[in-house]
Amino acid sequence: MESLAKRRHDQGSSREEDGFGVQPRRVANLAMVPNLQQSSTSLCRSKRPQCLFSSCEKQENLSSWIPDNIKKKECIYFVESSKLSDAGKVVCECGYPREKHLEEATWPHTFQGQEWDPKKHVREMPTDAFGDIVFMGLGQKAGKYVRLSQDTPSSLIYQLMTQQWGLDAPNLLISVTGGAKDFNMKPRLKSVFRRGLLKVAQTSGAWVITGGSHTGVMKQVGEAVRQLSGSFCEREVVTIGIATWGALHNRESLIHPMGGFPAEYIMDEGGQGHLTCLDSNHSHFILVDDGTHGRYGVEIPLRTNLEKFISQQTKERGGVAIKIPIVCVVLEGGPGTLNTIYNAITNGTPCVVVEGSGRVADVIAQVAGLPISEITISLIQQKLSMFFQGMFETFTETKIVEWTKKIQDIVRRRQLLTVFREGKDGQQDVDVAILQALLKASRSLNHFGHENWDHQLKLAVAWNRVDIAQSEIFTNERQWKPSELYPMMVAALITNKPEFVKLFLENGVQLKEFVSQATLFYLYQNLEPTCVFHYKLDKVLAGEPERLDPSVLLQHVAQVLRELLGDSTQPLYSRPHSSNRQRLLPVPSVKISVRRVSRQSLYKRSSGQATFTIDPVRDLLIWAIVQNRRELAEIIWAQSQDCIAAALACSKILKELSKEEEDTDSLEEMLALAEEYEQRAIGVFTECYRKDEERAQKLLVRVSEAWGRTTCLQLALEAKDMKFVSHGGVQAYLTEVWWGQLGVDNGLWRVVLCMLFFPLLYAGLVSFRNRRQQAEGGLARVRAFFSAPVVVFHMNILSYFAFLCLFAYVLMVDFQPQPSGCECLIYLWLFSLVCEELRQLPRKWRRFAGGELRRMTHSPACPCSCPQLFYDPDGSGLRKAVLVYFSDFWNKLDVCAILLFIAGLTCRLVPSLLYTGRIILSLDFTMFCLRLMHIFTISKTLGPKIIIVKRMMKDVFFFLFLLAVWVVSFGVAKQAILIHNERRVEWIFRGAVYHSYLTIFGQLPTYIDGVNFRPDQCSPNGTDPYKPKCPEIDQARQEPVFPEWLTVLLLCLYLLFANILLLNLLIAMFNYTFQQVQEHTDQIWKFQRHDLIEEYQGRPPAPPPFILLSHLHLFIKRVVLKIPAKRHKQFSKLSRPRPQSRVWGAAGIGGQLLWASWKLRVGEGTCSPLRPPDCPSPLGLGVDGLFRPSLRGPQWVRGSPPRAENKLEKNEEAALLSWEIYLKENYLQEQQLQQKQRPEQKIQDVSDKVDTMVRLLETARLKQSGAVEQRLASLEEQVAQTATALHWIVKALRDSGFGSEEGVPTLAPQKASVGRDPELDSGSKAEDPGDTYHVNARHLLYPSCSVLRFPVPNEKVPWETEFLVYNPPFYTADRKDKDLVDPVGDALEPLSRISYNAVDGPLDRRSFHGVYAVRDGLPLNPMGRTGLRGRGDLSYFGPNHTLQPVLTRWRRSLDGAICRKNVKKMLEVLVVKSGPSEHWMLPGGSREPGEMLPRKLKQVLRREFWSSFESLLTQGMEVYKGYMDDPRNTDNAWIETVAVSIHFPDQSDVELKRLNSHLHSCDEGMAIRWQVVDERISLCDNHKVILQKVAALFGAYY
Repeated sequence: MESLAKRRHDQGSSREEDGFGVQPRRVANLAMVPNLQQSSTSLCRSKRPQCLFSSCEKQENLSSWIPDNIKKKECIYFVESSKLSDAGKVVCECGYPREKHLEEATWPHTFQGQEWDPKKHVREMPTDAFGDIVFMGLGQKAGKYVRLSQDTPSSLIYQLMTQQWGLDAPNLLISVTGGAKDFNMKPRLKSVFRRGLLKVAQTSGAWVITGGSHTGVMKQVGEAVRQLSGSFCEREVVTIGIATWGALHNRESLIHPMGGFPAEYIMDEGGQGHLTCLDSNHSHFILVDDGTHGRYGVEIPLRTNLEKFISQQTKERGGVAIKIPIVCVVLEGGPGTLNTIYNAITNGTPCVVVEGSGRVADVIAQVAGLPISEITISLIQQKLSMFFQGMFETFTETKIVEWTKKIQDIVRRRQLLTVFREGKDGQQDVDVAILQALLKASRSLNHFGHENWDHQLKLAVAWNRVDIAQSEIFTNERQWKPSELYPMMVAALITNKPEFVKLFLENGVQLKEFVSQATLFYLYQNLEPTCVFHYKLDKVLAGEPERLDPSVLLQHVAQVLRELLGDSTQPLYSRPHSSNRQRLLPVPSVKISVRRVSRQSLYKRSSGQATFTIDPVRDLLIWAIVQNRRELAEIIWAQSQDCIAAALACSKILKELSKEEEDTDSLEEMLALAEEYEQRAIGVFTECYRKDEERAQKLLVRVSEAWGRTTCLQLALEAKDMKFVSHGGVQAYLTEVWWGQLGVDNGLWRVVLCMLFFPLLYAGLVSFRNRRQQAEGGLARVRAFFSAPVVVFHMNILSYFAFLCLFAYVLMVDFQPQPSGCECLIYLWLFSLVCEELRQLPRKWRRFAGGELRRMTHSPACPCSCPQLFYDPDGSGLRKAVLVYFSDFWNKLDVCAILLFIAGLTCRLVPSLLYTGRIILSLDFTMFCLRLMHIFTISKTLGPKIIIVKRMMKDVFFFLFLLAVWVVSFGVAKQAILIHNERRVEWIFRGAVYHSYLTIFGQLPTYIDGVNFRPDQCSPNGTDPYKPKCPEIDQARQEPVFPEWLTVLLLCLYLLFANILLLNLLIAMFNYTFQQVQEHTDQIWKFQRHDLIEEYQGRPPAPPPFILLSHLHLFIKRVVLKIPAKRHKQFSKLSRPRPQSRVWGAAGIGGQLLWASWKLRVGEGTCSPLRPPDCPSPLGLGVDGLFRPSLRGPQWVRGSPPRAENKLEKNEEAALLSWEIYLKENYLQEQQLQQKQRPEQKIQDVSDKVDTMVRLLETARLKQSGAVEQRLASLEEQVAQTATALHWIVKALRDSGFGSEEGVPTLAPQKASVGRDPELDSGSKAEDPGDTYHVNARHLLYPSCSVLRFPVPNEKVPWETEFLVYNPPFYTADRKDKDLVDPVGDALEPLSRISYNAVDGPLDRRSFHGVYAVRDGLPLNPMGRTGLRGRGDLSYFGPNHTLQPVLTRWRRSLDGAICRKNVKKMLEVLVVKSGPSEHWMLPGGSREPGEMLPRKLKQVLRREFWSSFESLLTQGMEVYKGYMDDPRNTDNAWIETVAVSIHFPDQSDVELKRLNSHLHSCDEGMAIRWQVVDERISLCDNHKVILQKVAALFGAYY
């Protein structure tokens, strides 16, 4: 049958499903067969289905795929350049010499006479450089490389990396940029940078992208990777170098048309010249080719596009899907680095600037904390002269202006800029700075409320940084609802992040609400593919159809779990009935996405799933244990209720899984974890036993519904948890069961005397546990005495000794040809033993099948009666019962003895085989005597010794194998040397084996050396059957002729090895076994003692052969009368006083959970203890002679107690479990205290404190200079305040007539501290208070085109400010509707007809801000310079008037109530979105001349509603009128708008209903919706300002 893993492979799932893939797998319905995930990177065991390609196959795939898809660039037209190469050769304009061109490129007839143009004269060809790269002489691991065209699509490159190179999709993309030349960093800063970068790369599974060369910042990253590779690391850091192919030194060695596997690359830094070498510590290289040589920066556009493409991919893991985050880390750098930072910030990529690394990084770090108004051209010029001393003279005024503008734009978006200052502001590690930068950036994203926090939490979970989550996310700023944490809880469970699971539990996640059928189904979908449980479940599901209901799958999980827990448990998940399967509700999709996907559907419970029972803690604990996840299981177990049973069940599961685990390390971990859980069970039980022995033993034998209706004791026995069973509390309970209703302080001699002469019972020779019973007499006392297991045991011992004595007497004295009376009595005796073994067969099966724990058809005092003769609880047939029966060694011995007796009896009855029968019976007597060993295992003195003997017997069998080698080898050699052609088989065996074996014990062959040879003691020809054949002799002299020296030498060697070596080896083995077993003998004896107690508790009180009466009664009842046995449910014992008893157990060993409470019944006077059967006797002994529980007859017959008592049972169980939880918490606290008191932990704590102190001292040393700066800043502030006060005094005096206006000192503006961290002012807005100029209108890149504005810093925005170098480009878009727009503007004559500051025909060219200036026939933007002339993409020169209707309503809940946040009401606004736009917008914009409604509004409203909406506009309230800071504004054209608020306060408003009914989209790419008003609303910046005013107007939340 097809395996589940193969079915998954056939369904087309990819390796990326284990991580965050390019296209995450979507599960449309959870009813599908679970895709039990398999990762190509996992080490799956060989017995599981695999599909692994060999190295040769991978190389063949690359050799075929890459040339077909990846191209390089080649110059096809040689044009001689005026410059020469470094070697003085003539080169082409592309930089390559003539010999590097194709032959046809040197004779190009097509391009004759043309100038060299890379767009025309460079073409793409299949790449010839790819494969594995090995750096010669460095011993580095082989990396991957490829040469590709600069025009290669990013999607194709990403496919190459993830599918062909086999890289897992990253959780984070780190783009490291900076100086391309070597620079010096402070040693400590270098160390901190390397450590932090690689820490975040490792912990978050990131890709690190650099320039790939062995210089500058790329070299720093490479050395960091090399440093990490020298130490142990969990995963390899993926370091991708993107370099320019044409600037690469020794690139010829990488050219292999069919792929280099590997290509050997030599780093030659001395001879590289102006080229660069690749860095050997990078793992992958992408070499970008544009067909030229020696030109740098070719890779920048491709790298930018690739990083943007990767950041747009969605990675899904553990049910949570997020876009791959990206961060830019900046070290040092020059002008190119500044452009990179500016582009990153513009694209919304957060940047981390490392202060102290030099140049650009330090310039930005120095001004990052200043207001925008203080970042002036003069300040930037000063910083450039400080940090660019070598090249400052090359900076022109225009370049300084450009730098000022870019730095202003970078600093303006403070939420995307993080400055890492080592040792300052509490920053210690770069990794924390990187992750905090991403969180800070995510807060600025246009997510709404909880969506933004969800995004941050998803990032933290993906990085596995619980410290960041605690400090940055779970703060007082955000109150998390438990349901909001469920998706991340699933992700943390699947990805094995126990710290996050603990964090979520601490923040309100309730497992009862979290775990549902769909959740559990999804968790088992994502089992670890390498775990044994996955393999076992895979086998079970092999024959199932492709689609399964979740309940059906979990039923298969229960099947596997029952194999692990043992047949004594019931299935944990019930089998769904056929009628219920069809009524199961469809299970919703559980794939969690950042998009609007209903995540709560995973956690909703349906009434249609009432047939499925979930115990959340148990289910999660099992899910963690079967995957051997220690920390996760520990956290979940701490939440459990039935913790003792849970710990024992975990121990059992782990021990069973370890039997099939092939990996040695995993096997040892499982066994260690199993022992740990056994210790936890012992610890909690010890706490309970110390507090209350009775309640502790109730816990021991209480039937646990959660764990398959079994008990803690049964689980411990199944798991062979000897330490738990040997616990004093368990043994005390077993002792009381052993003594039955007798007092445990009775001497054994008293019991034996009463057994031999029972009237002594009335003399009070033995004491009973119950005082009332002690005072009573008659038959009740006799029954109580003879039903005690200890009495049954000793009676059976006496009976067995009598049987052996009689058997020996018959064999030695009275074995007649015709069976005598004594011999017939033996036959009857043995028949009773056979009947007892048959009775035990189904009883032992019920112990394993769970029937014994749940049958209550006999008294714990003497559970002799079998409920039915052959009872099969699970329908598995008697075959399994027989297998279970024969799993016990003593049962095998019993059967062998009985069969041997039958064989001897058969031969004995045949006169001719009478002697043979006696021999067989004599041997059988020996086997019956060996059976005594099992009987005496109950003895505390003999029991441990019997265990040691059993273990030593195993050593003997191993020893006999070694001994047989020497015996046979010596015997055959001796026989062949001495005897010639012995043909008698019996004498061959004697000479080769028997004599050699006796030699060990000192019986040496008499003729082996020829000294004691006597011819009369042997037969010369071997004809005498009673004499051995003579050895090789000289017939004439009658002397041996065999080599005596050889036989003597063989004998000496044989005795040396056999007697000295092997026998001493046997003694050593015995000694080792004794020492090993002696340490655990007590535990083993106590564990095995249980089996004997159980056996004799289940025996009828009468010993053989009188036991036949009980067997006869049972046979008649079950076979003749066919009275079926009743299967009764669990019930708890009734509470009763315990005047003398230490412990009244709640159950018997055989599964009886009730001690007979007959004393209460007698005391209440409800019935007589002798009254059968409606009112049962105290011992439950009815007229049929079988024992029954002593509860009320009707209640017990029906199998379910009355409702009142059932309720009492539930209350008692709840109180018991609560008590257990309380003591479990005490145990955990004590364990934590003990952990802290351990010497190792104390040493670790001291070490941590020392490390912390060292860091603090280093930080204090680094902050000393900072402290001086802070004091100076404080002094400066005080001086400024003093100056302000003096200025106020001077002004007051002058206003009062004192002094004159002349010579009044002016107060200098207060400067901010240089280098202030923007993070310190978290409450400040993105725009500084002093940054009052338009910002969007000065973005360097004009929207929808490639035109670049002239940089205009803040101080140069006003037209009044002199700006001599201002030379903006002219741009006017070419519009299709030329008749509706102004002329292009390149000629003044058409523009002269425009009337500015007036109504120009249908157009109103007046500004809301008054009269604007007109210069050279073009109007000037009243808000100042923008860096671009013309009208750009606008329609008209001067003001372009727009209308923005703001349609709002109150946000309401399902019951119609208005939603509130922070006491304020919440608004909803109508917004629209066009296809290519990323932001939503208000449904307004420009209007056609003479029209009242904007064009965009008409696109979303039906025509019949236009007139009605015009009336709404007239009734609306104007909230804003004026200039709009729009990116399309220019120096000569700008947008002015009027915002009108239309609010619908009542949800039943007729106009609101009409509006909703007439909303439609005439364009498929247009979307409409009502959106909650929030500061995180994904709206254009201009429209946000308007919306904020509307919210303020209505006093609503924003």
